Amino acid sequence: MKLPNGFGSVYKLSGKRRCPYRAIVTDRWTLDPVTRKSKQIRKTIGYYETKMDALAALADYNKSPYDLEASKITLQETYDKWSEEHFPTVSTSNVKGYKAAFLLCEPIANKRMVDIKLDDLQYIADSSGKNEPTLKKFKILMNAVFKYAVIHDIVPPDMNKVSYLNIKKAGNPDRRDRTPFSTAEIQKLWKHKDANGYCNVILILIYTGCRISELLALKKEDVNLQEKWFDIKKSKTAAGIRRVPIADKVLPFFEHWYNLNDCEYLISTPDGKPFEYRNYYDSYWKPLIEQLSMKHRPHDTRHTCVSLLAAAGIDERIIKKIVGHAGQGVIENVYTHYELESLREAINKIQ
Repeated sequence: MKLPNGFGSVYKLSGKRRCPYRAIVTDRWTLDPVTRKSKQIRKTIGYYETKMDALAALADYNKSPYDLEASKITLQETYDKWSEEHFPTVSTSNVKGYKAAFLLCEPIANKRMVDIKLDDLQYIADSSGKNEPTLKKFKILMNAVFKYAVIHDIVPPDMNKVSYLNIKKAGNPDRRDRTPFSTAEIQKLWKHKDANGYCNVILILIYTGCRISELLALKKEDVNLQEKWFDIKKSKTAAGIRRVPIADKVLPFFEHWYNLNDCEYLISTPDGKPFEYRNYYDSYWKPLIEQLSMKHRPHDTRHTCVSLLAAAGIDERIIKKIVGHAGQGVIENVYTHYELESLREAINKIQ
């Protein structure tokens, strides 16, 4: 059977061999400097037990040609090459996020890129037990690594199926286990507010409905202690950009942090540096919650605030304004003095 021009060739090698059939293709042409004739440079696709196997390999190769040496590169090696180029261009917190996300890849880190299927990535997501924000980072990372692999001819373009990775069906602890602090737990926080300065951070979160990311990003210049409000200028949603009333109960905590040091951010580390979420959660939130014999994540404070406001009979529209839930409209986030007083009156009703 004559193969099409440019398709490649299959040869049977002499002697007794387990895989005697050699599949080769033309890699490039070069000009002989002496004869001035074109010379064909070939490369071997592989060795196979049968001629049919060798022909099938040629067919696969011609369907989606790839660099034979590059095809041996693993996910770990591709990630290392990508991170070497990418990490110097992003923030330290992003680097930490990418490194944490890649830890999920341990089961397939040494697998060749050309062998990794969408099912492999889906299994990682489904079995990780991680929440949606972490899995979003994982998906972003895998998409970037596979794009890098395509650009550098490590895998063919049609192998990048990361966009089809479904992280919605994966386990989401944040969404599943958002449990508000009980009345007894809130009383316990008040009892320990002087023993541990970071207890009052939890109370600030409960009595403002802020996301932890919003509070850690809050600058002192956006806090008005005299009029008892602060502006959220960085939030994960448009509805989150808002002015938040400061409840009388937690005003002393705001004053404490505001006057504590020269850090431009309201909440700071003991040495006066701004917090990154991972640092706050691992070094302060988690140890304190364990010390108090509680089981909560930071977002539970926001859920607690909503629950307390609802229990106090506050209108749902007012609750949405305070915590910055979607559905209120961005324009409504700019409040009149009267509206802000109404919000402060509402937040002061929770016990």
